Amino acid sequence: MPDKQLRIAVLLSGGVDSSVALRLLHAAGHSCTAFYLKIWFQEDFENFWSECPWEEDLKHAKAVCEQVNVPLEVVHLTDEYWTNVVSYIIKEYRSGRTPNPDVLCNTRIKFGAFMDAISSMEYDFIASGHYAKVVHSSNHIDNASELKLSEDMVKDQTYFLSHLSQAQLKRLIFPLGCISKDEVRKLAARFDLPNKDRKDSQGICFLGKIKFSEFVARHIGEMEGVILEAETGDFLGNHRGFWFYTIGQRQGLRLPGGPWYVVEKDTKYNAVFVSRNYFTVDKRRRLFRVGSLKWLTGAPPTEISQLRCKVRHGPGFYNCSLSLELGENGQEDVAVVQLPEDDQGLAAGQFTAFYQDRTCIGSGVILESWNDQGFPVCQKALEIARMEDKSKLGKPVKIKVKPDGTAG
Repeated sequence: MPDKQLRIAVLLSGGVDSSVALRLLHAAGHSCTAFYLKIWFQEDFENFWSECPWEEDLKHAKAVCEQVNVPLEVVHLTDEYWTNVVSYIIKEYRSGRTPNPDVLCNTRIKFGAFMDAISSMEYDFIASGHYAKVVHSSNHIDNASELKLSEDMVKDQTYFLSHLSQAQLKRLIFPLGCISKDEVRKLAARFDLPNKDRKDSQGICFLGKIKFSEFVARHIGEMEGVILEAETGDFLGNHRGFWFYTIGQRQGLRLPGGPWYVVEKDTKYNAVFVSRNYFTVDKRRRLFRVGSLKWLTGAPPTEISQLRCKVRHGPGFYNCSLSLELGENGQEDVAVVQLPEDDQGLAAGQFTAFYQDRTCIGSGVILESWNDQGFPVCQKALEIARMEDKSKLGKPVKIKVKPDGTAG
């Protein structure tokens, strides 16, 4: 970061991370203005809340700013959020895919719609409390900026930032990229922040205090379907709609003799296929396709045989290689990704982020299985799923328990 004083727009959520980021920039002598993004759906979910969920966040944000006399502005982006993120999420779930709202929130709202909203204000950079590093070259205008892993590999959030454009990246700084979470907590205490003891927020960025199942039920609805064992076609029970389930899911099935896992979904006939053999069947899910590719430099890497990737948020990486081919529309590139081992939880709609050493170079969206890459569902199960009158199935089968305690 340049030594001169900078004008910085700081995204402030009311949480500890963004508050410490603000205080570090302020302590370094930069001219900061804090911005709180209001994107809650309090009108849609007023029956679920006894009070507006954003009021507490905003109260903490104001208190943090008042400590050091930093101006705070509230930016209303609910309409933009609905159009650019929530509508996409609903569409993806209806199609049987599992989208990642946090990636979209960063790309389309925090560093998309918000950047557009303050474009007339002459800020040098936009800052937030993300755990990641952005390295800008001395010739900031002409050379590409790089997105690097955080020092705290557990908290690292480059996965959620991997779909940004180079134009967005050039305007960003992340003060917490060189600091561990433990150190952030210590700094919060040293600064005596009014929210220093506040717990970290969890889950999807826009849901706040709403359970995700409630959000899905409100906006997509419920439709009863059958749960079938993938290997036998046995009718095991009913579900509320395939969109409530993702591949690899174990929670919420409420079947005895488990653990049971969701292994496939039939989105046309609203059937969910499950198995107890999720981790024993060779699903060959070390090969998968990724579309909607976005490279942070604007172009794919020249060396694609020795990369690393993340298929979900967390400290774990895979070594990988990829090849690029034309997609079904003949225009957009699709990456065929090869892993050295099987991953049991690859879900269409999730993002895969690619890395060269400690540099995140871009990401894309995992596409549906192809060439029999999915879990092997027996013909009987497929035929039952397509039955028009499911009432003919009668009652679910009684799952027997084997002597060793497992169902059979």
